[in-house]
Amino acid sequence: MVELDAVTLTTFVIYLVAMVAIGVWVYRRTATLADFALGGRKLNAPTAALSAQASDMSGWLLLGLPGAVYAAGIGATWIAVGLAVGTYLNWLFVAPRLRTYTERAGNAVSLSSYFESRFEDRTRLLRVVSALVILVFFTVYVASGLVAGGVLFEEVFGVDSTLAITVAVLVIVLYAFLGGFLAVSFTDVVQGLLMFFALVLVPIVAVAGFGGFGAVRDALRDKTPDLLDMGAEASFADGVWGDGGSLGFVAIVSLLAWGLGYFGQPHILARFMGIRSADDVPTARRIGMSWVLITLTAACLVGLIGVVALDEPLDNPETVFIALTQQELAPWIAGLVLAAVLAAIMSTADSQLLVSSTALTEDFYHAFLNRDASERVLVWVGRAAVVAVAVVAYVMALSGGAVLDIVAYAWAGFGAAFGPVILLSLYWPRMTAAGAMAGILGGAITVVVWRQVDALADTGWYEIVPGWIVATAAALLCGRFIGSPPERAWEGTTGEPAPAR
Repeated sequence: MVELDAVTLTTFVIYLVAMVAIGVWVYRRTATLADFALGGRKLNAPTAALSAQASDMSGWLLLGLPGAVYAAGIGATWIAVGLAVGTYLNWLFVAPRLRTYTERAGNAVSLSSYFESRFEDRTRLLRVVSALVILVFFTVYVASGLVAGGVLFEEVFGVDSTLAITVAVLVIVLYAFLGGFLAVSFTDVVQGLLMFFALVLVPIVAVAGFGGFGAVRDALRDKTPDLLDMGAEASFADGVWGDGGSLGFVAIVSLLAWGLGYFGQPHILARFMGIRSADDVPTARRIGMSWVLITLTAACLVGLIGVVALDEPLDNPETVFIALTQQELAPWIAGLVLAAVLAAIMSTADSQLLVSSTALTEDFYHAFLNRDASERVLVWVGRAAVVAVAVVAYVMALSGGAVLDIVAYAWAGFGAAFGPVILLSLYWPRMTAAGAMAGILGGAITVVVWRQVDALADTGWYEIVPGWIVATAAALLCGRFIGSPPERAWEGTTGEPAPAR
């Protein structure tokens, strides 16, 4: 595979240089913190859509999801169903109102500052707590992307994962440091298109080479019928697939519950906040949903086809996309396709670094340490914060772990902590600061505790389910009985807050 390695390395270098060039290109367009954090709220519909979905579907789309389907069969595709539904509902119910409400909330550039303004929290505790939740779970999330980068380079080039993780973090930090939100969004568009191309091409070539979908189906059935049963999961051990039994109600609900996470993901919500106008949301929704439906379907197909098309069973199921690409495609094309894996990793990690740096800059430095800081100072503090978060995530990534497991934890943390509060802030005008605080803390703490409980009791429930239940109940109860609703009225049906009473 020397030829493939050399060609792929050349492709990767060209790709990485192009990403850094975009950061340099938009460097001079980043003059204020609003520019650095939200690009001045000037994203058009296609850019917002592709950037949102590329930053959403991280390395797990090309590694974790195909790997889950490779090991368990189409029963694992319930995750994709939940994500597709969650994506649509997020664009429909959250995007237009959040775009308008954050601008009216003192032109808030972070979720934390939005919460403080929306709930008129004069104690500033809501800002601090929400920013801390963002920093904790995003550091874990960024680490998952760096682990995925290590898997990619180790599989393709045989290099030590530590070196691979180091290279990935240096490039991501460089262009996020230089260009902020615009650099991240523009690179996400390139990365999203590259991911789309790769995910569509690989299963088409592999299926054609195997003899068509009918041949793939028959070969999968010969392995075990459970691979083709949505209500079951296959077992996979020592390179052999067997009957794994029924999924059951708890497992299916837990897989579908991934869709609940969308309402609370700060790196996705930032695209809604940065879109040019609420009027651009319907177009962006159609573009985003088309991308999501096609790429999720293709990723699941990669996992299934890998079961029968690869010459040897894989030790690590999460490398199925990489292995299928190397086996089925010519070196130059394979190099471009494998660069899409790196694109998927970087498109999410850069967005998460940016949101984390905004939390440190706006919600701690600007809010508490230097309220009179100039825009130039705030931009440079934001850049320094990118480096700080990246260093912590880098140290965490060196301990390794399964990509999908790490992503699942962070996804649940954000989804439970922020999802119910975001929805209530947009649709319940009488929601109070006490309700928001209870929802954020209740969701975050439940996810952390449940993770430990499930490790001991093996309940089978994905932690976002109990997290969402606790967060919603706490927000509703405390919002109803503790504190006073904001003096300003926040309501409307078209995305526009009603005027203050």
